[in-house]
Amino acid sequence: MLYDIQTSSPIPIYRQIVEQVQRLIASGQLLPNDDLPSVRAVALHFAINPMTVSKAYSMLETAGSIVRKRGVGMAVAYQQNVSSNEDKLELLRPSLEAAAQVAAQLGIPVAEAQALFLACLQDTKQKEKGESHE
Repeated sequence: MLYDIQTSSPIPIYRQIVEQVQRLIASGQLLPNDDLPSVRAVALHFAINPMTVSKAYSMLETAGSIVRKRGVGMAVAYQQNVSSNEDKLELLRPSLEAAAQVAAQLGIPVAEAQALFLACLQDTKQKEKGESHE
C-alpha cells in the first residue's frame, strides 16, 4: 500500500494521508497522472472509515495536488514546478518538531537524539534497498 497509516498516532488519519501524498509528490515518487489507491481500497486495507480517506482526497484536490479522473478515481495533478529542496524541508519540519518535542520531554540529550535520527535514516534507506531488490 502506498500509505503508512498509524491509527494510534495523535495525528488525524486524514492528515496523515494528505501529508504523505504531498511528500510523495514532492519527492518525485508520485508523478503527474499516477493513480492513487481508491478510497475503498485504502479504507479496507487500514480498516478505517471511507469518509476519512475521502476527506483527505478532497483536501488534496482543493489544494490542486490531485485531480479526479472520471470513472477511474484520483490521480496526481500536473505540477507547474518541481518542489525545491527548501519546499521538501518544510514538509519535513513538522515531523522533526514533533520528534524534538518528544525527545525534550524525555530528557534525551541532543547528541543522542541526533544519533538516533541518523540511525533511523540509515535503517529506512536499508529497508528501501531491500524492497527494491525483492
